[in-house]
Amino acid sequence: MLKKILIANRGEIAVRVIRAARELGIATVAVYSELDRNALHVRLADEAYALGGTTAAESYLNTEAILDAIEKSGADGVHPGYGFFSENADFARAITAKGVAFIGPPPAAIDEMGDKVSSRKAALRGGAPIVPGTTEFVTTADEIRAFGAEFGYPIAIKAAFGGGGRGMKVVRSEAEVQEAMESAQRESKAFFGRDEIYIERYLTWPRHVEVQIVGDQQGNVVWVSTRDCSAQRRHQKLIEEAPSYGMAPGVEEAMGEAAIKAAKAVGYYNAGTVEFIYQDEEFFFLEMNTRLQVEHPVTEVITGIDLVEWQIRVASGESLPMTQEEVAAQRRGHAIEIRINAENPAGGKFLPSPGDITKLVAPDGFGVRFDAGYESGDTVSQYYDNLVGKLIVWGKDRPTAIARTIRALEEMVVEGIATTIPADLAILRHPDFQAMQHSTKWVEEVLDLSGIEAPKPPAPASDDDVPLVQRSTTVEVNGKRFAVKMWVPDVPMVAAGPAKAAKKPARSSGGGSGAAGAGSGNVEVPMQGTIVKVLVEVGQAVEAGQAVVVLEAMKMENQINAEKAGTVKEIKVAAGDTVGAGDVVVVIE
Repeated sequence: MLKKILIANRGEIAVRVIRAARELGIATVAVYSELDRNALHVRLADEAYALGGTTAAESYLNTEAILDAIEKSGADGVHPGYGFFSENADFARAITAKGVAFIGPPPAAIDEMGDKVSSRKAALRGGAPIVPGTTEFVTTADEIRAFGAEFGYPIAIKAAFGGGGRGMKVVRSEAEVQEAMESAQRESKAFFGRDEIYIERYLTWPRHVEVQIVGDQQGNVVWVSTRDCSAQRRHQKLIEEAPSYGMAPGVEEAMGEAAIKAAKAVGYYNAGTVEFIYQDEEFFFLEMNTRLQVEHPVTEVITGIDLVEWQIRVASGESLPMTQEEVAAQRRGHAIEIRINAENPAGGKFLPSPGDITKLVAPDGFGVRFDAGYESGDTVSQYYDNLVGKLIVWGKDRPTAIARTIRALEEMVVEGIATTIPADLAILRHPDFQAMQHSTKWVEEVLDLSGIEAPKPPAPASDDDVPLVQRSTTVEVNGKRFAVKMWVPDVPMVAAGPAKAAKKPARSSGGGSGAAGAGSGNVEVPMQGTIVKVLVEVGQAVEAGQAVVVLEAMKMENQINAEKAGTVKEIKVAAGDTVGAGDVVVVIE
């Protein structure tokens, strides 16, 4: 068994791995960026090492910094979590070259299955049907236009080394091809460190069904459960449930068998997920995620299997603890997972909502679990993924699980940032969801979220809210983090240096439109983020609703639109600039 594990990730998944390792008696090592200096995963780990930098590229995607932390800590295993380096074969090779166990699949399997193009070829070898699309990388807009001319629109441009909807763009006409391709490549590069893309036909009303598999180094592979992940926005999942419900008889078993064949075709071991599209009682291979999935807890709660524990045991060279028959006998009831994201779903726009969590109270009760990467007082940064935590609920059947999830969401308190909870409740209460009549496009095309408003800011703390006199802080010695507790006078802590001006509050705006008070020509951004592209020039005539800049926040690109027609008088930003909520980026007269 491994003795010390470094978690090359942050947030909720790092916390999840730390807890599983601690239960196994394994020491844990965290790594952190400048912004995550006092994050929850850092506070929980036995040791923590600074990576430096602010953005993901400067920190969690800095191979040399992570390898240095492995060397300094003496870790004999590395868990990559999901995102960042989790599907990077070169990183896995760099780990194993140091004699350290990579808690994931072999690099060769990541190469073939982590690349969505070659994984389609592997699926074909395994006998799984695939959605019509390319089996080679696409490098030019002309290739995409030619595919659209042959198969028709809409088509999907996808990140070849991505997942979770990141770097995916739907193209509905030839005119959209160039901009969609560039945007997909930028998002893919920002989130996964690579910008290769491929294309496939975009189905009209599909369900997203995936199969959790686990294999060991002795050649055994089992499928643990199916999951339905059809409630999505921007091709990213909001709600997942296990097992997949309401499919034609025999389809679930056929999916499980196809997933095992695909995994064995590339010599796969450790945890992985094979994703399928299901429509009209047929299923098509979509891709394989060569890592642990965000939604793995719904599989855990219906089986009683700790998938992270299995990952660690497999990486330590142990055989799978159960056969396929034993796994099947474990399944009980129904489970639902709600991703609590820092987004404002008002009007169905799901705008990123980074900021300070002033209060977080998780629900409790029978069959309720909450996996989080934050606590009250923590900050959700614009530079990283916006997942705050995951609410996982079990019930004896699907209706019970839905009712219990609604109750738990109603109890949950998150203040200081907007979250997706109001949209989650609208989904769970909708007859289409309860009857399993929704698809991956249902949230954006059918669900009415027009009645959801942005949350009101919390009331200021009263004078009676006196802080505790025991305080904690952190120090770094040669790049290693130490937590220190101090007893100090019971007086407010004041930061040294000149006072900073208060940030201008964000104004309410619909969709990706810039806020423009009373129809003025000032185009304001509704959230903090980074300008990735300016779409207009001084002197250019623009129409109301026309996009003027592209803003990236929490790894998502958002078009900021003009709210009035006129001529561009001034551009106040350039690509690469960081802006805050309410900042004016373009002036129109």
